[in-house]
Amino acid sequence: MGNAKDGVFCNVKAIRRAKGLSQAELADLVGVRRQAIYDMESGRYTPNTAIALRLAGELGCRVEDLFFIEQDAGEYPVSLAEHVDTPGARLSVVRIEDRLVAYPQDGRWLLCEGFQSADGLLQPIGGRVRMLQDEARLGKKILLLGCDPAFSILHAHVARHGGGAEILCRFASSRRAVEGLKAGTAHLAATHLHNTGKEEANVLMAKSILKDSKAMVVGFSLFEEGLMLAQGNPFNLQSVADLSKNGVRFINREHGAAIRVLLDDQLRRHGIPADTILGYEKVTTSHIEGAQAVAFGLADAALGLRALAAAYRLDFFPIQFVRCDLIIGHQFLDHPAVKILLDVLQTQALRKDLGSLPGYETTMTGTIIGEV
Repeated sequence: MGNAKDGVFCNVKAIRRAKGLSQAELADLVGVRRQAIYDMESGRYTPNTAIALRLAGELGCRVEDLFFIEQDAGEYPVSLAEHVDTPGARLSVVRIEDRLVAYPQDGRWLLCEGFQSADGLLQPIGGRVRMLQDEARLGKKILLLGCDPAFSILHAHVARHGGGAEILCRFASSRRAVEGLKAGTAHLAATHLHNTGKEEANVLMAKSILKDSKAMVVGFSLFEEGLMLAQGNPFNLQSVADLSKNGVRFINREHGAAIRVLLDDQLRRHGIPADTILGYEKVTTSHIEGAQAVAFGLADAALGLRALAAAYRLDFFPIQFVRCDLIIGHQFLDHPAVKILLDVLQTQALRKDLGSLPGYETTMTGTIIGEV
């Protein structure tokens, strides 16, 4: 960031350098002396409107990219959705109805593996957050709890749609996601239980947890779940029953994860006691962690998706296609970002993007599955 005069910050130097221009070259293009460019960049001089417009034209940007006033976004009371007690902790913040809800900036976000921009910092006392952006901007942001790695694709398509909408995707098992929606710490929840009877398992779970709260269940993706296996499948694993073979190191998912429910159902069908599987009690907390454990040689098999097995060049044994549904509270259906999300679910661009992933299908994407 450049220097400031009277609270006006100048970013000319950074943009000029990015364009490969010297101060003298930019001065010639704009029609001012080189000293004027120097004074702007050092914070001694703020140009008039005409010069600012010429600068923006020559640098191919907006005036507000070159000059802006940074205001203190202030402190606000916040509800912490998860335990955080470190002053200065980096937080992601969303507005859910009439309150601010914050989550820690840790490794449970599904959008990237690098650091993310924080919305605010936890203050030492009083359960307050020091905002790093205008609190009013949170009105265009929604939070989704779930564990489909393809939510990062959904995030990108919502952002491309325009209007400033943003969907944050935080990892949570199917049950925890719906519980978060019930607790008011998310706008949407995602669940992907497998059907065992005539009724939709995702809808049944939503009904059992949400009770009297109303929600709409919308299809997002169909994906193939199964066992992610060490490259070459050295133990020749051909079914979940083979997990009990001598020497096979398995790594499970945590209680409440839909894929663990699927595994346990398969073990009962094959008559395989869980205690005969080496590593059954060892767990990872995401599909990606399981794939990494196998790829790094820490396990021979883990629960996960065909798409992730392909991404990590692992072998894969399929168990079942399951559908991942989005559960949206009725009170959020008029939220601007939710409206954009529902529009995006109907686009061919999103469906083609999702369908290009190994083991993914989009025949139910955007379809209303039921009401709660």
